[in-house]
Amino acid sequence: MSWYLVVLKTAFTVVILLVLTRLIGKKQVSQLSLFEYITGITLGSIAAYIPLESEPTSWYLGALSLLVWVIMAFVIEYLEIKSKKMRKWIIGTETVLIKQGKVLEENLKKERMTAIELMSKLRAKNIFNLSEVEFAIMEPDGSVNVMLKKEHQPLTASMLHLPVNREREPEMVIIDGQIEKEVLSRIGKNEKWLLKELEKQGLKLEDVFLAQVDSSGNLWTDLYQDRSSSRSRPHWRANLIQALETCEAELKKSGQLAQDPDEKQMYLNTARDLKEITKDIQSRFLSLS
Repeated sequence: MSWYLVVLKTAFTVVILLVLTRLIGKKQVSQLSLFEYITGITLGSIAAYIPLESEPTSWYLGALSLLVWVIMAFVIEYLEIKSKKMRKWIIGTETVLIKQGKVLEENLKKERMTAIELMSKLRAKNIFNLSEVEFAIMEPDGSVNVMLKKEHQPLTASMLHLPVNREREPEMVIIDGQIEKEVLSRIGKNEKWLLKELEKQGLKLEDVFLAQVDSSGNLWTDLYQDRSSSRSRPHWRANLIQALETCEAELKKSGQLAQDPDEKQMYLNTARDLKEITKDIQSRFLSLS
């Protein structure tokens, strides 16, 4: 077989494989069921066979085999959705490993897991003391999920019955030095606001590699490291301003959550004073630049 036929068949196989895998969907390897894992290996093996087969008509037979496997994968996924018994048979079921703080040795044996392996799984969850665990379960994909005892669970605002503000995911407003105008519009900001915020930090647009706005409206920036010192501003200045603005936002949030009027006023007054200090520092940075 000539080399150019191998190249053409390989390129064709890659395209077919990409299309078929996109149709199947995306999952992490750790989330694959046994059948999905076997399907992935088989598709890869068939795809590797197609370019190297010397018969001129064999390529479409390989492509047909790939298509049949993908159709079978669709059929089995459909059966998993529609039939609980089929889903249980193909994917398997979860297994309780620890219940009410007690290790279930029989279930460990069923999953062929040793006590050492169990502790290793717990340490992967940052749990080093078995006495902290109330409940642990092994999922069908082999991962272990853990629920801690009440006294060892992290303290949350809901436990203290404190009202909290809804958080919005941070948005990237500058990527590779380019302003993301659609993102700015989505969060109710504009290019003029962004340039003004950069100026407050003693920065120019050409100095910034990445910039992100959090739910409090604070701007975080990452600068190009390879720019000459004459063009870029000291990064520590931007970091200082960001830290002060973040602290101000946290003080305001604490003031909103505080129940005691005196405590609330203390937080708000401190936030106001910090805002004035930040403005003064920004103006001094601008005068030095």
